[in-house]
Amino acid sequence: MSGLAGFYLLKDPLDHIGWLLPSGKYEIPLAIQDRSFNTDGSMWFPSEGVNTDIHPYWFPEFFGNTIMVNGKVWPNLNVARAQYRFRLLDGSNARFYNLTFTNNNTGGALPFIQIGSDGGYIKSPVTLTSLLISPGERADVLVDFSSLAAGTKVIITNDAPAPYPGGDIPDPQTTGQIMQFTVTSNAGAGRRPTWFPKTLNPTLSTPLPNPAGNQRLLPLVEVMGDNGPLMVTLNGQKYDGTLTETPQVGSTEDWYIINLTPDTHPIHLHLTQFQLVKRIPFNAEQYKADWIAQNGEPPFETNFIPTELPIEPYLTVPAVLPTANEMAWKDTVQAPNGTITVLRIRFAPQSAPLKGPSAPKPGINLYPFDPTYGPGYVWHCHIIDHEDNEMMRPYKVVP
Repeated sequence: MSGLAGFYLLKDPLDHIGWLLPSGKYEIPLAIQDRSFNTDGSMWFPSEGVNTDIHPYWFPEFFGNTIMVNGKVWPNLNVARAQYRFRLLDGSNARFYNLTFTNNNTGGALPFIQIGSDGGYIKSPVTLTSLLISPGERADVLVDFSSLAAGTKVIITNDAPAPYPGGDIPDPQTTGQIMQFTVTSNAGAGRRPTWFPKTLNPTLSTPLPNPAGNQRLLPLVEVMGDNGPLMVTLNGQKYDGTLTETPQVGSTEDWYIINLTPDTHPIHLHLTQFQLVKRIPFNAEQYKADWIAQNGEPPFETNFIPTELPIEPYLTVPAVLPTANEMAWKDTVQAPNGTITVLRIRFAPQSAPLKGPSAPKPGINLYPFDPTYGPGYVWHCHIIDHEDNEMMRPYKVVP
C-alpha cells in the first residue's frame, strides 16, 4: 500500500507461437488492485485491528472501494478494431475478481480466449465469457474488438463476492467495474491468429506422473478471537514452527490442501510450478472437529508437529477435475472452502521431461542452481493480509 506496484513479463526466445499473437501496442499488461482514498487523494488503509488487545493493527482482509488498473482508477483505453493480448494480474490484497468483458451497448458478454496462466501457455486455448482470478494469479487472454462498431464501449465488470465466496456482492457502480475500452474507427494492424496448435504447451501434453505414496495432508485452519479472526494457519502452525515440509530435489509430491475455513484461499509456492490434479468436496466441519480433537486447538507451540488425519472417511461426493483453463503450470491456485485441493508438485525445472531417461528423479538436481543451498523457500496464502499474519510456512528442499 505504501509504494508502486507492477509486474514484468519473462518471454521465452524460443516461443513457438509468439509470432501468431498480438504484440507491440496490442499487447498490454493490466494490474488490477482495489484501493480506498482519503478526500485529499492519499491512500487510506485501516490502522486498527479487529482484536486490538492481541494485535493492534491486523485486519483479516482489506477491500478497497475503488478499482485501480495500472495505477489509475477506473481508466479508459481507446482500442482499435483489432485483437488485443491482455496480461491480467490480480494485484489486490484480498479481492477476487470474476471478470466479464461486457458490451455496454447490448449488455452481452464479449467472448475472449485464454491462452496462458501463471507459468506460461495453458495446455489448449479456451474460449470464455468470464474468468475468476484470485490475488497473485495471472491470466493471458486474447480479446477481439474487430467486430464492434466505432464508439462501442466495453467494460470489464466484476461480480465476485468479497470475501470470496461468501461475502458481499460488488456494487455495480463501483467495485463491480474494473475499466472501460472505447472502440475507435481505426482498423488495427496487429496480428490476429486464425489458428492455434492443438497443444499450446507441449510440457502439458501428458500429466505429471503420480507420486505413489508421496503425499502431504495440510489443513488450513482459522483461529478465532472475540471480535473475529486472530489469524489463519497452515497445518495449525505458525511461520516459526518446526519445519515439516522437506521435499527431496527431483521428487514429485501430492499436497492435499484441506480447507477448513469459510474462505477460498489462493495458495502459492515459491521456486516451482505445479499442476492442479483435482478438488474433492468433503465434510469439513466433522474433519475439523476430529482434527482438533486429535491435535488440539491451533496455533501450536513452536516444537509441536500435528498428526495427519486421513481424509477418506470424510469424502462426500466424487472429485472435480480441473477446468480447461486450469490445465496449466501454476504457482498460485484457488483452494475453495469445504474442499480438498490436490496439487502435484515436481521439484525440478518446468522444462524437464515428463518421462524417459532424462526425466527428474529423486535426489538428482536438474535446476541450473542448487535449491538445497541457503534458507529455503516458502509457501503461503496469497491474500496479503493472511500471509502477513502466520498464513505462510517455510519449506526446505533437501538433497
